Amino acid sequence: MNLSKILKKVDFSIEKELLSQIKKDTKDIVSLLNKEIKKRKEKARVFVGGSFAKGTISKSKEYDIDIFVRFEDKNKDISKHLEKIVNSLKNKYKIERVHGSRDYFKVFKTKKITFEIIPVMKIKKPEEAENVTDLSYFHVNYVKREMNNKLAREVRIAKQFFKAQKFYGAEGYIQGFSGYGVECLIIYFKSFEKMIKEILKGKDKIIIDPKKHYKNKNDVLIHINESKLQSPIILVDPTWKGRNVLAALSNETFLRFKEIANKLIVNPKLEYFEEKSLDEEAFRDNAKKNNAEMAKIYLETNKQQGDIAGTKLKKFSRFIRNELEKYFNIVEMEFEYDGERKAKVYFVLKSKGEIERKGPPVN
Repeated sequence: MNLSKILKKVDFSIEKELLSQIKKDTKDIVSLLNKEIKKRKEKARVFVGGSFAKGTISKSKEYDIDIFVRFEDKNKDISKHLEKIVNSLKNKYKIERVHGSRDYFKVFKTKKITFEIIPVMKIKKPEEAENVTDLSYFHVNYVKREMNNKLAREVRIAKQFFKAQKFYGAEGYIQGFSGYGVECLIIYFKSFEKMIKEILKGKDKIIIDPKKHYKNKNDVLIHINESKLQSPIILVDPTWKGRNVLAALSNETFLRFKEIANKLIVNPKLEYFEEKSLDEEAFRDNAKKNNAEMAKIYLETNKQQGDIAGTKLKKFSRFIRNELEKYFNIVEMEFEYDGERKAKVYFVLKSKGEIERKGPPVN
């Protein structure tokens, strides 16, 4: 069976009943926020963002719904002002403050549905952004303009593939494809299948400029900040020519993407879209097959759960790998983060045997 036939069979749409529930809950929270904003006479407006607002939300174990509060006064500590607004929800919901480049708030509806209330500045042009979240308003409007039912289906397929293969997310412990990045790629290539085939054709650095902000590829390399050009794919933000949407994508993640995407094309299987837990037994079998050893290491941090903790744990797993490489050939390595403050690292290691070290001169 070829890839096109497999993709026609899959459906990663969210159930209608659950979607209706999310719509209802979102409307309720937005209403309560607007009421409190009016009461406090804040110059701010609420807008719903993320995949829910864009119409690209897909089936998942858990759902994070983004709600942005857009403040007009640039001199305010907008996280502090948002906290006062969000506290009005405490009688009805459990609330948690999350520290970041700007603190935001998690509002827990159920174990499955969480709302993230995020403060942003109201700006007229993307280049005025003080924080990447300030661009969300422009991103939502761009995707909504370009999106249709066919493209939304292709986005859901792409997101499911990236999630299943652990390429999804711009967080430091993933360094993969962001949700907005996936949406931009599908809008540009028109389908998941064409997207992966075209990306696999790329020999050098891949440069994509959907809105043709620049004359040519060299122009992109000259004008975008060098620090944003380190990723293997440069995707010029359709809403702002100075930004690379995939700046967080690492070479390591991209190489794994290419390897698995190529396998999917050569031998298409539905299992590439299935999220699976790490198979410890497969590691043991691989170790036996290679006449090697398996190591399982537990890591823990006191850093804030999420991106901060995950990135810290991933960084330490790389340190361990570098130390182990002095004595072992690493056949396989896998990092598994639990989303909170713990992680596991699995290694298949083959001893280098006797290691020669230079001593002091004999004379």
